[in-house]
Amino acid sequence: MSKGEWVPQVKLAPEISALIAESDLEIVGRLVDASNATLLARVSPEIQVIYKPIAGERPLWDFPEGSLAGREVAAYYLSDLGNFGLVPFTTLRDGPYGIGAVQIWIEVDEAIDVVEEAQQELSQLRSMALFDAVVNNTDRKFGHILFVDKKQIYGVDHGVCFHEEDKLRTVLWQWSGEPLMPEEMAQLREILEKMDDRYLETLISPGEVEALRFRISRLIENGLFPEPSSDWPAVPWPPY
Repeated sequence: MSKGEWVPQVKLAPEISALIAESDLEIVGRLVDASNATLLARVSPEIQVIYKPIAGERPLWDFPEGSLAGREVAAYYLSDLGNFGLVPFTTLRDGPYGIGAVQIWIEVDEAIDVVEEAQQELSQLRSMALFDAVVNNTDRKFGHILFVDKKQIYGVDHGVCFHEEDKLRTVLWQWSGEPLMPEEMAQLREILEKMDDRYLETLISPGEVEALRFRISRLIENGLFPEPSSDWPAVPWPPY
């Protein structure tokens, strides 16, 4: 499969995805709690997005400089390709402060207690736990889980995924060590079959693509959800 042949599966009207990918970004605010530059923008009066310019990324000791935006887009690609449906539409494009990741804004139900709900054994959270094991998410905090309602859940902030070394840190350990269901095993096999390495190498390094394939193969071989490691913190800090 070539880059041009991948057709996103997430149900977003083509005219909306085109607006997000191509329209001018009007900056309307900033998420001040974010560690990197995270800007709220509009592409139309009705559609808001989050814009994370590479120029606003804070250097990290364990991730290459200027690589976080590509990882955000790679996470969307894997979520979409594997039919997880967890990462909102995300694209890499130019903006007022240069190239960056642009993701559709998700409105959440502020009445839902995210910490309480995220500790339940909900099917979409189980799917998110598996997705995080695939992409090697080092930062699945409660604040990175968005509840539109109790049936529709999204995950955001995937800039520190896909490291070659095992670095899974998450608040979702409810299924630690549990067997993967047959449909989950099939889902993983389908990702391996359909994954476009050449496209991913435009977003993350070839070594990280190879590590991604290895992680998925290991999950299939073990047939289990991963367990916390004693070699690094199991939960990101702060967890919120």
